[in-house]
Amino acid sequence: MELVVATRNKDKLREIKELLKGLSVKVFSLESFKGVPEVIEDGKTLENNAIKKAVQVSKFLKKFVISDDSGLEVEYLNGDPGVYSARFSGKGATYKSNNEKLLRLLEGTALSKRKACFRCAIAVADKGRVIGIAEGRCCGKIGFESKGDNGFGYDPVFIPDGFKKTFAQMNAFQKNKISHRSIALKKAKNIILNYLLLYR
Repeated sequence: MELVVATRNKDKLREIKELLKGLSVKVFSLESFKGVPEVIEDGKTLENNAIKKAVQVSKFLKKFVISDDSGLEVEYLNGDPGVYSARFSGKGATYKSNNEKLLRLLEGTALSKRKACFRCAIAVADKGRVIGIAEGRCCGKIGFESKGDNGFGYDPVFIPDGFKKTFAQMNAFQKNKISHRSIALKKAKNIILNYLLLYR
């Protein structure tokens, strides 16, 4: 069976492929297909964006699709950057510029007030129809500086609860045991398996 991950982000694809091991599916990204229209992520929630991408891509490709939207919610910033995490520092945002802006906004803030949660919403769709939605969450704190060379996005500044190092200082195995995306994908795998048993 073919499963399309509705992303062109190579970092995200690599992580999702690793987490989907054990499913007897061939995993593709949008890079494997020509002419897939760009989906404008204008939803007010992570769930809205994940559903919109999964539905539109699965309808266009007539295939089984999963889509995720992830965001970092910082308590001190009233939940920002949230749904705007990928473009937090404006047009042409990069991982580095987003992290720099976040650290700048939190400058002088005590560690106790730097609470944050990574959230991931995953939508599963088949030929334009939503099959299920899964959510994962990992809470922690924002460090005072970027640390580590692994991972991507806000990984260098996010320290998960119970740990003293950032996601970017962990190897993939360590991160994938506790990350928001791994929690959401475990639930999504069950959605996929149940769907395949019932309808295929």
